[in-house]
Amino acid sequence: MEAMLHKCRQIVEEIYNQFDASHDFAHIERVLKNAEEILQQESAADSGVVRLAVLLHDIDDAKYQTVGQRTASDILQIIGASNTLAQQVLACIESVSFSGGNAKELTSIEGAIVRDADRLDAIGAIGIARTFAFGGARGRKLYDMSETARATMSESDYRGKETASVTHFYEKLLLLKELMVTAEGKRLAEQRHDYMVGFLKQLEREIGVE
Repeated sequence: MEAMLHKCRQIVEEIYNQFDASHDFAHIERVLKNAEEILQQESAADSGVVRLAVLLHDIDDAKYQTVGQRTASDILQIIGASNTLAQQVLACIESVSFSGGNAKELTSIEGAIVRDADRLDAIGAIGIARTFAFGGARGRKLYDMSETARATMSESDYRGKETASVTHFYEKLLLLKELMVTAEGKRLAEQRHDYMVGFLKQLEREIGVE
């Protein structure tokens, strides 16, 4: 497993570092750290599956797809993963995406760990930084207080409308604390969530919104 993880890491690092700063390899390293913390409390989970899924979880992200880019499935084959292992890893990855609140149902504790670990990196101080990094890369407004956050939306609605960065907090980031699955994920999300709430209150004060 360690040899596969090392080879996978080498392959994906080059790919991720072509993405913007919100989804680069530093993001993967932080999600790995989060996953390690959760794994300490979830001894029944297969750590190898979790680590591979974390390394590969954004490879097939439609926002960054380019012609000829290797898929997660391609990379699993290259590193010599068995069919069973590949299926376990890909099942974890499929359940990670928020998709406008339309995430796929979790089928394993490994999938829950990967999802929670990824969502932890979407909130708190780093979540704030990533949100504005992504918005800047896509030319989005910092904020638009006339914009109404959508309470419900389809996956295509979520991906299709380019809202201001602050609106994204209300459509996704502030919802994630309640969507954590593992006990450790829930615990770690509390402080990060509170930090975002404080940030948004300060932002409103600075731009003159009551």
